[in-house]
Amino acid sequence: MKEAYHADPAAVAALFQKLQREAAAAGYHLNPDQEFTMALVEGLLVNSERYGAPVCPCRLASDIAEEDRDIVCPCDYRDPDLNDFGSCFCALYVSEKIARGEAKPHSIRDRRPRLEERRASAKAAALAKEPPQSLRYPVWRCNVCGYLCARENPPEICPICKARHDRFERFL
Repeated sequence: MKEAYHADPAAVAALFQKLQREAAAAGYHLNPDQEFTMALVEGLLVNSERYGAPVCPCRLASDIAEEDRDIVCPCDYRDPDLNDFGSCFCALYVSEKIARGEAKPHSIRDRRPRLEERRASAKAAALAKEPPQSLRYPVWRCNVCGYLCARENPPEICPICKARHDRFERFL
């Protein structure tokens, strides 16, 4: 029987600090409930070990990187969830009002489309990726925050939300 992986407390603290810095730099807020947030951060580390990426600890991953990419933290649904509900699905990221203790996060519905819908959408997007011939560079869009950039390849890290390069899609 395989033993359960537990993240090193120093690694949890280091990732927490990193996420907190990045969130503050980009105008986001981590959940002020530190015990809850540290448990989520540990879940991100466990999933990094398990799936090779910090998949949201509150969702079921398929262990197929392409199918799980939308739920790698920060997930594609963070910003719409923050706008509509004041927190993301797992409540790692919260609104300023919640961060200041003026409101509490609550359960929200998962807006992630079903697998069949995600596959159909990916197939349609792949068919529509032929760029116009008049652009000098392709335009890349961050699937997490919507940041757009025109260059040969997507940036390694999104300058806005810090998502990795594999979270970008060719937009034009």
